[in-house]
Amino acid sequence: MIDQQNALINNIEEFRDQNLEARGEAARKLQDLVQKRINYLQNPKDCRSNRKLVCAIHKKCGFGCQLHHLSYCMMTAYGTGRTMILVSKLWLYNPGGWEEIFEPLSATCTQTFNFKPQVWRDCMPRRIMMLPAVDQLPKAPRFAPLGIPEDLADELDQFHGSPGVWWVGQFIKYIFRPRPWLRKELDGYEVTVDYSTPIVGVHVRRTDKIGKEASFHAIDEYMKHVDDWFDRYDQQRNSQQQEPTRRRVYLATDDPTLLPIAKAKFPHYTFVSFVHFSRTAGSLFHRYSTDSLRGVIADIHLLSKCNYLVCTFSSQVCRVAYELMQTLHPDASNYFHSLDDVYYYGGQTAHEQTAVLDHDPKPGSQEIELRVGDVVGIAGNHWDGFSKGTNRRTKQTGLYPSYKTKEIFPLVKYPTYPQ
Repeated sequence: MIDQQNALINNIEEFRDQNLEARGEAARKLQDLVQKRINYLQNPKDCRSNRKLVCAIHKKCGFGCQLHHLSYCMMTAYGTGRTMILVSKLWLYNPGGWEEIFEPLSATCTQTFNFKPQVWRDCMPRRIMMLPAVDQLPKAPRFAPLGIPEDLADELDQFHGSPGVWWVGQFIKYIFRPRPWLRKELDGYEVTVDYSTPIVGVHVRRTDKIGKEASFHAIDEYMKHVDDWFDRYDQQRNSQQQEPTRRRVYLATDDPTLLPIAKAKFPHYTFVSFVHFSRTAGSLFHRYSTDSLRGVIADIHLLSKCNYLVCTFSSQVCRVAYELMQTLHPDASNYFHSLDDVYYYGGQTAHEQTAVLDHDPKPGSQEIELRVGDVVGIAGNHWDGFSKGTNRRTKQTGLYPSYKTKEIFPLVKYPTYPQ
């Protein structure tokens, strides 16, 4: 059954790849357009008179959380035609500010000229506004994920399986631009990891997450899905009479004891990992330090370049790596397996699906009825063929076959920036 399943998945992948060159060109053109629009907005000719959105990076949470905060700020700035001004001095990770680690978000406009910004209120026409963290707002801005721009939706739908994730990835790409000294450091790590042959990225988050935001998952649970990916990959190659692939894993974790355990349990795998990253990430005392920051930046960068990701989407680090991965391929929407959550974005609009097939629940089960066209608010994927959610029509909450629904990505009216 496993061989049959892998063959079916490979057939689907081959079908998707038939127009890969054309889809790749469409993806490159659309990404180039969005990056040009962001760059145009962030570098106005007249900074003093330009409308601005001020965003601070002082929220006490991990780097992935802070990066998502910045991307939500920039999406709101893009949606309201404003230049985003970043306030990052005395940043927990690096007191000298964001610009010591990453490229500035603007080369021409980085200040408010002593004008005091007004706290964000949706639709208020103030020239300079400050956007607090999304969890401090009574209602998220209408530009929050997982909505996508109305003017790009048709093109985006032609090449990508999760347009909302692709859209978030565009802002992560613009924000996540390391300074030359850090870029050189990351290049060195890439040489060590060696992407010339297939490698699966595994991200294992432990320490303060366990019991609070996520459950414990043994390394065996992750490696089952790594095995599945390499089995499918080898099945594709064996059809061309090639030798089995050397199985390699990039292991990113905040648990420094995990690498020797993984090596002992899976000796037929080659594990690449940087233990000093694990030590700084696993120490709550050193969590907010420049060394810890450099480690998590490297993990995100290296995970995003892997062929496939196995992780828990309850971790923002893995979600950032997945978002960044979308900017490196025409469509990397299926290049992952999460052991817990479906993909989500903190502060997102309602995550909904629509039924594409009817479903009649089995008597005595926890299943709910579906009729084609029903809208379902998804609560989670059980990764056993079923998801849990609430049918908006019947108000029933329960399980339903995941394959009988498809994602809904709201269309949002963004400015089109014809300039």
